[in-house]
Parts: sequence; structure tokens; C-alpha cells
Amino acid sequence: MVEVAPYPAARAFPARPGRGYHPRAVEPVLLDIPDAFDSARLTIRVPRPGDGPGVNTAIVDSLDTLRPSMPWAQIAPTPEESEANCRKARAEFELRRDITLRLYLKGTATVVGSSGLHWIDWEVPKFEIGYWVGKRFEGRGYATEAVRAIATFARERLGARRLEIRCETRNDRSRRVAERAGFELEGIHRHDGRDFAGALYDTCIYALVAP
Repeated sequence: MVEVAPYPAARAFPARPGRGYHPRAVEPVLLDIPDAFDSARLTIRVPRPGDGPGVNTAIVDSLDTLRPSMPWAQIAPTPEESEANCRKARAEFELRRDITLRLYLKGTATVVGSSGLHWIDWEVPKFEIGYWVGKRFEGRGYATEAVRAIATFARERLGARRLEIRCETRNDRSRRVAERAGFELEGIHRHDGRDFAGALYDTCIYALVAP
């Protein structure tokens, strides 16, 4: 699991503070981006209206494992909140400002977890991948499978030149996912934030860069 919510805040261009505007060859909102694709065991797709109850169940059933590293998982969301979030995530996808991706067991409506391509900078293009997997699916390789499939999708369909995964140095499980998916540790941001107890933590920066 990584410290990225299933419904991150929208980020308009520029993607990072201090960046100037550069004309795009293609306006992102005009890009034809598929809203679903498959890996070996998963269907990976953008949220749709009606997804809320299934996502809500996956979150509530996994709160005890999500809480230590997920700020958004401290209080259980209501089904209505989860549904509203799915609809907002769909809108962000249509505007090409954020790409939330839910993970489903292929051929079913069973929610395995959530991932996505966030903090988008279309000028490079570059994206940050976040992910979490429900408690009942942990330890079965689903996170690594999803990250590999999403990285391939980003590079082949979106032209990604840089992909990042960020996680706390002490989040060993998330670090192993990044490493198994072929991401390289580029560095560590020391004293990058504070945890729920107020203690400072360091953040690992993993990257996958196009040749």
C-alpha cells in the first residue's frame, strides 16, 4: 500500500509549483484515452456511477490495515460519500486532470483495490502512481501486477516519459511493490512530512524513466 488516497485532490496545470506554461502539442482533454484495460487477473478501470457501494465495502473491510499509512482512511466513509467520490473521479478523468483506476477481479464486480495516475504533468508527460489493496487480497501480488500494467499503459498509450512512486521509508511493503515493478530508488526526501503521532518521516522517490 502507498500513501495515496483512492480519490486524490484534482491538480490543474501546472502540475508542480513554480513551473511555467509551455504550449502543448495536443490539449489533454482532447486525448482519446481508454477508460479500462486488463492485466492477467485484473480489470483496471476508471470509476463509473454506481461503483460507490463496492468501493465503500472494500475500504470499510480494510480500515485496520489502511489506517497506519492512509490519511483518508482514519474515518470510514459512507456509501454516499464513496459514490460521490467515484463520480468526481470520473469527471477528473474526463478533464484529464487525474486518472483514478479501480482494480477488479477480472470478470467480476469484486473490488481488489485502487490505483491511478496522479500529479499529472502533460508537458513531459509524467505521472505518479499510487495504490492500495484490500485486506483480503494482500500478499497475493495484485499490487505489483496492477502497477506493472498501469506503467505499461502509461508508457504505451499516454507517452509517459517518467513515472514515480512515493512512499515512506518505513513502508516496506510499498517499497517492495515498487522494486518488483521495476522502479529504481532515485533518492530520499528527509523530513518530508509528519505522521499521525507528529513524528517526522522520510519519503522514498522511486522512478521508472523511458529510454
